[in-house]
Amino acid sequence: MLNVAALIALACIAVALLLSFWRLVRGPSLPDRILALDTMYINTVALLVLFGIYQGLTVFFEAALVIALVGFVGTVALCKYLLRGDIIE
Repeated sequence: MLNVAALIALACIAVALLLSFWRLVRGPSLPDRILALDTMYINTVALLVLFGIYQGLTVFFEAALVIALVGFVGTVALCKYLLRGDIIE
């Protein structure tokens, strides 16, 4: 039962990832694209965690943690660049 639920959740998260990618490509403004990129990071973390549950391996949890950290730093850097025009002061 858990395998079927994990497969359904994997399919839903994959669709959400594709829709976020579509918003990243077609976003009308730069803040919309940054938000779509942040959503893609979150969806990727969810996809890795679900795949780790489905496979029963813990290495996917560590990869999800690394992607979450990189995604947070990337989002902060992009927002700071958008607001100030420079990342390093």
